[in-house]
Amino acid sequence: MKYILVTGGVISGIGKGIIASSVGTILKSCGLHVTAIKIDPYINIDAGTFSPYEHGEVFVLDDGGEVDLDLGNYERFLDIRLTKDNNLTTGKIYQSVINKERRGDYLGKTVQVVPHITDAIQDWVMRQAKVPVDDDDVEPQVCVIELGGTVGDIESMPFIEAFRQFQFKVKRENFCNIHVSLVPQPSATGEQKTKPTQNSVRELRGLGLSPDLIMCRCSTPLDNSVKEKISMFCHVEPEQVICVHDVSSIYRVPLLLENQGVVGYFCRRLNLPIETKPRKMLAKWKEMSDRSDRLLEQCSIALVGKYTKFSDSYASVIKALEHSALAISHKLEVKYVDSADLEASRLQEEPVRYHEAWQKLCSANLNGVLLLRRIVIPGGFGVRGTEGKIQAISWARKQKKPFLGVCLGMQLAVCEFARNMLDWKGEIFYKHNPGQMGGTMRLGKRRTIFKTKNSILRKLYGDVDYVEERHRHRFEVNPELTQHFEEKGFRFVGQDVEGERMEVIELDDHPYFVGVQYHPEFTSRPIKPSPPYLGLLLAAAGRLPGYLQKGCRLSPRYGLMFPEQ
Repeated sequence: MKYILVTGGVISGIGKGIIASSVGTILKSCGLHVTAIKIDPYINIDAGTFSPYEHGEVFVLDDGGEVDLDLGNYERFLDIRLTKDNNLTTGKIYQSVINKERRGDYLGKTVQVVPHITDAIQDWVMRQAKVPVDDDDVEPQVCVIELGGTVGDIESMPFIEAFRQFQFKVKRENFCNIHVSLVPQPSATGEQKTKPTQNSVRELRGLGLSPDLIMCRCSTPLDNSVKEKISMFCHVEPEQVICVHDVSSIYRVPLLLENQGVVGYFCRRLNLPIETKPRKMLAKWKEMSDRSDRLLEQCSIALVGKYTKFSDSYASVIKALEHSALAISHKLEVKYVDSADLEASRLQEEPVRYHEAWQKLCSANLNGVLLLRRIVIPGGFGVRGTEGKIQAISWARKQKKPFLGVCLGMQLAVCEFARNMLDWKGEIFYKHNPGQMGGTMRLGKRRTIFKTKNSILRKLYGDVDYVEERHRHRFEVNPELTQHFEEKGFRFVGQDVEGERMEVIELDDHPYFVGVQYHPEFTSRPIKPSPPYLGLLLAAAGRLPGYLQKGCRLSPRYGLMFPEQ
């Protein structure tokens, strides 16, 4: 097993997750089996109870693990399936050690950070690195480990110490360290500054880890003189200083690393058994990135939510929309609409803000042509902003504009129809497991059975009898009330295996009015977009009827081929 540790310096949010994913991608393109582990130094057991404003969205795995959004990047880039133990937190480690102490596993010894916590970290990494993550069920050969935060943070010290010991335990030829650092370029001088990187590497060395590769995040490509300066003061060869400058798409980052000889360096440093055959996987990435840069037609989507101030709150939703837009050769434009601004109370408090939100929701000016927007309402929790979402759903239903509701978005579509078409005012949902908050929702991969062949979503999935998608919800539609909806053309076309939970809704006589209880964005991939999101984009582009008539295949002129690929 080869281990690649990715650390970060200077600032957090520097792009360690994308770089770790890109490193894994170029190694997988060489025929290696790659897995990934994300370490978060916070004391929470998992990310399940976080507000999206804390660390971005909560990503959900097949086994129901609620984890950091970087695991979503790993899955999308590497096309793998991870488990909750691929996200390691301080809380999990301390909980594990304390449970052992309570059982008497330490035989009366004093339990300390060194060696007990550091040993537990190393054991966890070595154990999880062997778990297969590909469909062929083969044990991985390379494990990419991302350590969250920045070097020097007090909460990450036990992990740094654990990996200082770990490098000797697994031997030098099986372990290397990538350090991601910032090279700022102040606008006053325009000069690229190396001092933050020098200080960050010095601190890392002081803690016992020496970087094998220094990946420099910068706005423009590094000058050779800057590269040589970092090489000299950080005690590495110039070829070990890698420039990761801003690019048009994150999917260009693997190509950027590959072009700078990163694969060759790993091959020598870790003695990797790399195949010499052409790297078809990277060729696909290059083709995809090139096509993305050439797109001219634009598709406008309004994302109505309550966490719109921070785009990472809906990271997977945006990625799923991007994947689908690319598949139909359109450039995606997402307009974030704060759902609270659509509510009547906002009209009284801030009328200008209210009217601006509705203007943003209803229309878009593209090349001088006024177009009505298409709407996606993603998942969420809590009462705030729900009335605004219901108003947006009502507008989409009445105006026959393409709409996709995910999780809470689907539930609110049910509420809107009950209020305005059935004239109901009572409760139509019941609560799943109303116990403690953490880890008690209906989580993970579940099967949804299509109850009719006359379903748009069923056709988009390739006319299958069932699909398996990931869930994260606490409330469910009361199955005893569904008949009243069906009589009015609001159909529950997908249900769980027992037929007790409503999973998919569709509205008759509407171009595309779809709601799903699950989160299809979590399984969307760059070259295999999620069918519900693809349907929304096709409807937005006016191509959904033709796509369905062709048996869910796009012509080569418009992009990728589905679902045969």
